[in-house]
Amino acid sequence: MKEASYSLKEIEENLYVAVISDALDALGYPNQSPEGEFSIQVGKSRLAGRCKTTLWSDMYHTDPNPYELELKAVDDCMPGDVFIAAAAGSTRSGIWGELLSTAAKNRGCVGALVDGCIRDIAKIRDMGFTVFAKGKRVYDSQNRQRVVAIDVPVEIGGVRFCSGDLVVCDEDGVVVVPQKVEGLVLTNAMQKVHAENTSREAIKNGMKATEVYKKYGIL
Repeated sequence: MKEASYSLKEIEENLYVAVISDALDALGYPNQSPEGEFSIQVGKSRLAGRCKTTLWSDMYHTDPNPYELELKAVDDCMPGDVFIAAAAGSTRSGIWGELLSTAAKNRGCVGALVDGCIRDIAKIRDMGFTVFAKGKRVYDSQNRQRVVAIDVPVEIGGVRFCSGDLVVCDEDGVVVVPQKVEGLVLTNAMQKVHAENTSREAIKNGMKATEVYKKYGIL
């Protein structure tokens, strides 16, 4: 099957997490959506971009350079990136807030996925930045959490995220697409969306669900 390439804008406008997950399933990648709910969603309801990974750790001592690596990671962001904060779901502090959102947005970063907590939610929403997070906490990260590595493979909810991988988030959840199968996954997902639209119209026009499935193989 011929693979097609799609822009992030096309992906965000036409695809969604569930259909991408189905396409991954069909290619033998059944574990690409992390467990756990990203219950805090600020900004757009759908986000698509390239992973910029950071690994975070809880800490319990005074840190002489508390923001060093997180600021470097933000400054290194490229247009179309999604900042991935792998913090093991920690609620120790709000590791993402208004200032990091401002700096990331200025670098062309399109959003952040935080496996942990955020703060400054109203200000982030007002600036039009998109964040999906596990929770919220008012505390600053200083002497509580810090970035310990940048652009390394990280794991969130049992799923590996690598810098450069495609990540898509919406109200259903999160899915990450390994780069080596991205072209085929997107091609198949776009075809499935078209087939689902055909099936939906057939049902609206009176065809029974069983008949639709027999005819199109999609439901």
